[in-house]
Amino acid sequence: MGLFNVTHPAFFLLTGIPGLESSQIWLAGPLCVMYAVALGGNAVILQAVRVEPSLHEPMYYFLSLLSFSDVAMSMATLPTVLRTFCLNARNIDFHACLIQMFLIHSFSMMESGILLAMSFDRYVAICDPLRYATVLTNEVIAGMGLVVIARSFVILFPLPFLFKRLPTCRSNVLSHSYCLHPDIIKLACADITINSIYGLFVLISTFGMDLLCIFLSYVLILRSVMAIASCEERLKALNTCVSHILAVLAFYVPMIGVSTVHRFGKNAPRYIHVLLSNVYLFVPPVLNPLIYSVKTKEIRRAIVRMFHRIKM
Repeated sequence: MGLFNVTHPAFFLLTGIPGLESSQIWLAGPLCVMYAVALGGNAVILQAVRVEPSLHEPMYYFLSLLSFSDVAMSMATLPTVLRTFCLNARNIDFHACLIQMFLIHSFSMMESGILLAMSFDRYVAICDPLRYATVLTNEVIAGMGLVVIARSFVILFPLPFLFKRLPTCRSNVLSHSYCLHPDIIKLACADITINSIYGLFVLISTFGMDLLCIFLSYVLILRSVMAIASCEERLKALNTCVSHILAVLAFYVPMIGVSTVHRFGKNAPRYIHVLLSNVYLFVPPVLNPLIYSVKTKEIRRAIVRMFHRIKM
């Protein structure tokens, strides 16, 4: 008990799936498969965009940024998830936990910003195609990428320091196999009003505004598409957006579920919190490369050519 006489515990204890602790080793296999698909699939897309000249276009540059954020997200959670499920090594150093929390939320915000940039790309391509090449130049794409990356780190930089000022004396057991801000903040035994307000501000000003802008861009896209006389041309235009729409749904639906349960589902069973958080972190990195590989023929062709060259 002497550990909790100080302001912060030396370490936190991570949790796998509540109630399934004895059989967690059997979940290690599926988790390893998910990480392999996420890391391997996104690495293949990054390499395909890099080596294939036909993919040196704005849409695919943004896709490579999305793949990078998915790889980074997977790498941020992989060490603690596999240690918890494979080795039953549950402890994580206090400061390492804060770093992991910062990285997970930063890369999540980065993915949100990239999805917004991709919606702008689709808006220009469909609503103003004649100016597409002049609006989305390499300099503009690089600038948008830098803004997205800088925003995710600058806005979330205060988060670990806001938590460090609070004493942590209730417990040192977390609800997941990784560190999330809503989970850590529940362990503080002081007024967390500032932390909650800042967390809500970050959620609304970034994720909320990104989702609103994505929605508005698709309202404008639909209006432009409906003005096309040919039904075939309408379907062709909308088909270029399908992959992006699926990626947006794969990211935002679990995120909204997690935020809703954490803020309003205090009495919900613990496994609901754990399940939604795992879906939120694991599903987008796994689905995104599959979505774009299946739905985008240019990506499929580039991947086939790339593996053919490797085989030769």
